[in-house]
Order: sequence, then structure tokens, then C-alpha cells
Amino acid sequence: MNEHPENHCQCGCVPAAEEELGHDELLAELVTVRDWLRYAVTRFNRAHIFCGHGVDNTFDEATWLIFATLALPPDRLDTFLDACIPSAERAALFDNIERRASKRIPTAYLVNEAWLGAYRFYVDERVIIPRSYFGEQLNNSVLASWIGHPETVTSVLDLCTGSGCLAILMAEIFLNADVAAADISKDALDVAVRNIADYGLEDRIELFQCDLFESLGGRLFDLILCNPPYVTAESMEALPPEYLHEPTLALSAGEDGLTIIRRLIAEAAQYLHPNGILAVEVGHNRHLVENAFPNLPFTWLTTYSGVSGIFLLHREDLTG
Repeated sequence: MNEHPENHCQCGCVPAAEEELGHDELLAELVTVRDWLRYAVTRFNRAHIFCGHGVDNTFDEATWLIFATLALPPDRLDTFLDACIPSAERAALFDNIERRASKRIPTAYLVNEAWLGAYRFYVDERVIIPRSYFGEQLNNSVLASWIGHPETVTSVLDLCTGSGCLAILMAEIFLNADVAAADISKDALDVAVRNIADYGLEDRIELFQCDLFESLGGRLFDLILCNPPYVTAESMEALPPEYLHEPTLALSAGEDGLTIIRRLIAEAAQYLHPNGILAVEVGHNRHLVENAFPNLPFTWLTTYSGVSGIFLLHREDLTG
């Protein structure tokens, strides 16, 4: 989404300042997708929204919200810019833009969708909005390359699965693997059930409601993947309002952000096959992890943006 609309309506006139218009007048003046896109970008800029749930600027945020609200394909911007929006659809569009700007509700919750690469997932406020670095690593087979041939992987586990998005990506990549996915939140698992059904993977992915490993018995896995809560207490205090709509349980991880990570490192070995891998996302907390565990031989995966946000450890690293 790199194109930028002109800051005028299609006929060349400049609409009156929005704050001077009543609701009905505003809906009457904004006719085309181009008009609404210009309006939304201005509204978002004036409201100083924070873009951090899949996009990083107000233009892409506005495009996403408008196209999803109107059920238009997100990759066909040019085709629809000058399409006229029927009056019946304008009220819903205005409402979503206002809720995004004034209540700071993330677009993903307003339109009930989030994306990891080409994969679309249903989301609502019962789950954290997918934005994991694992999405990039799985979509580009980076993580699979550390394991060997993906077809040899027989069992994988997604801990803190939330919406089930990473479990679904693993099922799509490791075609011969049984996939387990666990979360402590019943609400989150209800969302995961919907997403798993959307991809027709009910027979491949087994869900567990449990606190990390507690209900997994004696199962062993080739790969345990976890995108746990890892936000420090200090960072929780500084979060933009958009993040406060997400479940605190999925974000907050104690004073230093390592509450869950300590448990993973202590417990994971007994659930891994020999030479099995634990992969954990920690965001920008690499220094905290390395300071807390100076003797562990972490392998760090780096994203395209240069963030070393995922560490790998083999089972033997955890038992040595």
C-alpha cells in the first residue's frame, strides 16, 4: 500500500473542514473510497493514533480499515479508489473511523481480522492481535531450516497459542506433524477453534486449556514454539492506549518480563525429543534474557527489520 491519495475530492474541490460539518453533511460530502481514505488519514493524524498492529503508518491503517469494512480485496487499491460508496455503507465506515480515532480501538478488533503474511485470522478482544516475529520466520521457512527437513517433523507444540495463528502456520509447514496448541485462556481457545475450522485443520490441531505444560502428560515434541507474555512492568505503564484493549494476561510478564520465560527454560527439556528445539519470542528483551541466563548458548533469529527477537535452544542445551 504505497500509493497516496490526492487531498481533494474527485471533482477537484476541497471539502469544508470536517469539524465544521454535521454528521449528515459529512456523510454526504464523502462519496468515493478516495474521499474516505483522505478523510480517515487526516482524522487519524489529528487524533495521533498509534499504529502497531500489523501496519506502521496512518495511510496503511486507513486503507486496511476502509477496505475491510467495505469487504473489498486489500490488494486492489487502484481499482476501487474512485468507486462510490452507497449511503447505507457510509454510516458504518464513519463509525469505525471514529471508534479508531476517539476510542483508540485497534483496526483488527473493529474489522475482526489480522494478518500474518498471506494468512488471515479472525480476532476480537478475547485474544492478542497476531503480530509475532514467528510469522515471518515460519512463512519464509527460516525456523524450519534449523530443524532439518520439515517432512521429518512429527510433533510440534504451540504454547500461549492465543488465536491459534502460529499453530495453523506450523500445520501448514510441517505437513506430517501432529500439532498441539495450548493456552491458559478459555476465551482465547474459543477464538482458536474458529480459526482452525476456517482452515479446515480440526483433525490436525489439538487444543489444550492449561498453564504451559501442565496438561500435556508425557508427550514429546520435535519443536516447542512459544510467543509468551514478555512485557515488563515498566513497559506496561508506557503502552499506547491501543494496546490496553488487548488482554493483559497476554502481555504482562512481571517486573522484568521473564516470568513465563523462566518456566519455559526450566521445564521444556522434559517435553522435547532428543535434539528437539525450544523456540521463544522475546521481542526487544534479548539483553534481559542473556543477562538472566548467561550460561545458555542461545541462537538468535533476526527479523528483516533487524530485531533479534527469537531465541532457539536445543534440548541438550537445557539439560547440560
